Amino acid sequence: MRVVIAGSSGLIGTSLVAALRAGGHDVLRLVRRRPSAPDERFWDPPSAKIDEGTLERVDAVVNLCGAGVGDRRWNDARKQVLLDTRTTPTEVLAAAVVQHRVPVLVNASAVGFYGDTGEALVDEGTPSGTGFLAALCREWEGATRQAEEAGVRVVKLRTGLVISPSGGLFGKLKPLFSFGLGGRLGSGRQYMPWIALDDVVAAIGHVLETGTVDGPVNLTAPSPVTNAEFTRTLGHALHRPTPWVVPPFALKAVLGGLAEEGVLAGQRAVPKALERSGFTFLHPALGSAVAAAITPR
Repeated sequence: MRVVIAGSSGLIGTSLVAALRAGGHDVLRLVRRRPSAPDERFWDPPSAKIDEGTLERVDAVVNLCGAGVGDRRWNDARKQVLLDTRTTPTEVLAAAVVQHRVPVLVNASAVGFYGDTGEALVDEGTPSGTGFLAALCREWEGATRQAEEAGVRVVKLRTGLVISPSGGLFGKLKPLFSFGLGGRLGSGRQYMPWIALDDVVAAIGHVLETGTVDGPVNLTAPSPVTNAEFTRTLGHALHRPTPWVVPPFALKAVLGGLAEEGVLAGQRAVPKALERSGFTFLHPALGSAVAAAITPR
């Protein structure tokens, strides 16, 4: 399979490139600077430019582009950046796969699509929720419309918290917990739909090769946990106490709207589409995923 990947330098993209190549696939990476390796091709989403010939004889495009939601405090300008860095690349790639008759587009999204769902189970049939993150994800997914309408198989990856030793939220939490500074956030009752990085990569490979999978796919493990359960599990794995509680007012004072929607809200999301398609998780339980991330191969 010949696959073009946008966003290949991030946490998921780096591992995905390596896994696809190990599986014998040919991978091209889209970059926004002068290409410096044989597998790199230049593109510039704001001007809708992609190096000529990049999408010829390509079997699938994977788009993982988007500025980090939790990288900094939200304001109006930051929210616009979060939107533009998702919708513009997606619109450009959706048009390109139609023009070059690429049959598959796998596009990133997030479980934030559902908003705060409390204790209710959430699957791919659950409607979108309220708030900035839900609206952001709707716009993001909607940017694939041109490809969908042209008959391209479009998969929208609604990804949860990725458990990885090398980055993401887990990578930021691990040092704090290691020093005994771990604790629950707010009430701790909000659900955290997590997934191991190994399963993210395997699931993307699975949907690329499984022609019956299209539309939204929850990229989450089958056993979502509350923040309190997550805190206990990580503390136990690191042999550290987790006595602290970060009150909501403190989180809101530091993080603003990100605290309300990204930390104190949650989704009890389950991967119904993946399980229905026959995908088998490497780490279906949080303890296994955390242990693997703490003592990576």
